[in-house]
Amino acid sequence: MTTTIRQRVTNVNGATLHLTEAGEPGAPLILLSHGFPECAYSWRHQMEPLAAAGYHVIAPDQRGYGHSSAPHDVSFYGINNLAGDLCALIDEQGHDQAIFVGHDWGAIIVWETARLFPERVKAVVGVSVGFTQWPMRPTELFKAAFGDRFFYMSYFQNIGPPEKELDANPRDSMSKVLWVASKDGFPGVPDELPPMEGTGFLSLTNTPPPLPWRWLTAADLDYYTAQYTQSGFFGPVSYYRNLDANYEITKDLSPDRISMPSFFISGADDVVNLMNPTAIDSMAATLPDFRGGVLIPDAGHWTQQEQPEVFNATLLNFLQTI
Repeated sequence: MTTTIRQRVTNVNGATLHLTEAGEPGAPLILLSHGFPECAYSWRHQMEPLAAAGYHVIAPDQRGYGHSSAPHDVSFYGINNLAGDLCALIDEQGHDQAIFVGHDWGAIIVWETARLFPERVKAVVGVSVGFTQWPMRPTELFKAAFGDRFFYMSYFQNIGPPEKELDANPRDSMSKVLWVASKDGFPGVPDELPPMEGTGFLSLTNTPPPLPWRWLTAADLDYYTAQYTQSGFFGPVSYYRNLDANYEITKDLSPDRISMPSFFISGADDVVNLMNPTAIDSMAATLPDFRGGVLIPDAGHWTQQEQPEVFNATLLNFLQTI
């Protein structure tokens, strides 16, 4: 069975969003929320299998990405707007609820949407990034943990240098980032991070091998390059500039609000998992209806792209339980 994948543009919640969708309108709705630095294209291997399983699937290029709205206003990329976009897509489809699946930054968005608006979320799946209850303002935590050593989320707080670095050559930037966080390209956690002063986001990457890789083709990289040539990196990086503001919005909201079925999927060789190996145990102790986590072998950070067949089977198995 071949399912038609469609592209369209919609205006919701004060933003213009470019959407990729598949499946029959009116069917149970799944919203796929992508991470950084990606776009809806990162879900290309999931659209048809989910539609074939009976779902209406929508993956937006979230605000700041590709051909979606991308103003130079940091507050435009705060969690109320990001969660509001997804809830507005539910309204657009005439539903009360949707199933939310998010990868990387998209995982942060869906976890917080489930906490802010639990009545809109039938089930939630975080990919790569588990639910996090920040103990203090994130930038203060980063400073305490890393001091004057380089940490990319701290580097992204300053407007100007990150965009200049990444926008200089979008193809080179995307190639290096996609390679270094993949299972095959990840060099391992360094014994000591370089100083913040004089270090850039791409400083910790190495030269990728020629394409194709086992999970990415030259055409895939062409697509990503075109997306970032269009949008630039200000919007995507500005998600990180809202971490403290988001914390102030959500700090007093109990994780108990995430009472719907929840699930976690990660690559066994994902740098996020390697740096936070207790994420699954933490969610099991925190979330009321956490139904487990799966670490997919031979997958790095780009979980659903590196091992799409295993990822799809894992996700569908969870969906059958709700």
